Amino acid sequence: MTGSAGEQATPAPPAPSHTLDVPAPAKVNLFLRVLGPRDDGYHELETLVAPVGLADRLRVHAFSDAEVFRSLSVTLELAGSRRDAAGVPLDESNLVLRAAAALSEAAGGVRGFAEFVLEKRVPVSAGLGGGSGDAAAALRALNTLWNLDLGDEELARVGSAVGSDVPALLAGHPVVARGRGERIDAAAVAGLALVLVTFSFGVSTADAFGWWDEDGGQTGPDPAGALAALRPGALRDGGDLASLATLLRNDLEKPVAGRHPAVREVKERLRHAGVAAAIMSGSGPTVVGIRSPDMRRLDAQAERDLERIAGRPVLYVDSEGS
Repeated sequence: MTGSAGEQATPAPPAPSHTLDVPAPAKVNLFLRVLGPRDDGYHELETLVAPVGLADRLRVHAFSDAEVFRSLSVTLELAGSRRDAAGVPLDESNLVLRAAAALSEAAGGVRGFAEFVLEKRVPVSAGLGGGSGDAAAALRALNTLWNLDLGDEELARVGSAVGSDVPALLAGHPVVARGRGERIDAAAVAGLALVLVTFSFGVSTADAFGWWDEDGGQTGPDPAGALAALRPGALRDGGDLASLATLLRNDLEKPVAGRHPAVREVKERLRHAGVAAAIMSGSGPTVVGIRSPDMRRLDAQAERDLERIAGRPVLYVDSEGS
């Protein structure tokens, strides 16, 4: 495996045969309930996952032929800015490489090669599913380029062995994920205008769930109200949008904000700046603000204040609806 990262992404040449350029969208969690620890070391959860218009880019050059190749060769390189690529592993812990290995194993042992060039745009350890989105993109691309013809359910089973968020991101539309993330159901959710506040530091998933355990493991209320408020058509009335502030909850938010008070401060400033609701995404620390239809962006002073606290400029994206 090799890796490199430059200050700026080099424009990619036209894709040759056996090559796919694919987006790897990030996600936000619009609610997240932690139901308790499982015997396998994970936690049982229930969460609404929605893809957003912030994505890594993955170029996949791959081919398989059991008569020509004796083994499988997989390489990964990084492109993009040093800031965005910082902290991305280039060893077997990278979810793209794990996805390739898992897919090969599920297919009975692929003989050939897979060469990945990953341009990072989604912050690392941000609660946005960047690595899982990369793995999902890799699985779909390799399924095509290796001519495996696996169905969506089979790919989701492979993805669940790679990472808990991978099945949800393979879906490509809003889902409610349960179990440790491997059980997904399509969710009828409106597309949303969002503002994302990412941070100059990351939070590991293991730490976030460990802090939830340490703090007594409080589970939030049934999310039926949030799902009803988020359904298509329900948000046309500004009153429905305002109700989200009391309905959206992430059980990991309080433990993470207890160790990183900037998360709580950013959430409060977003609400003061006029967003309808704000919630931490996933295991954090990214805070998601839901904008009303008439709010194109925050005012300039609010943007500067949030960037000063978080160490990164705010991002404006839309979430996928269904």
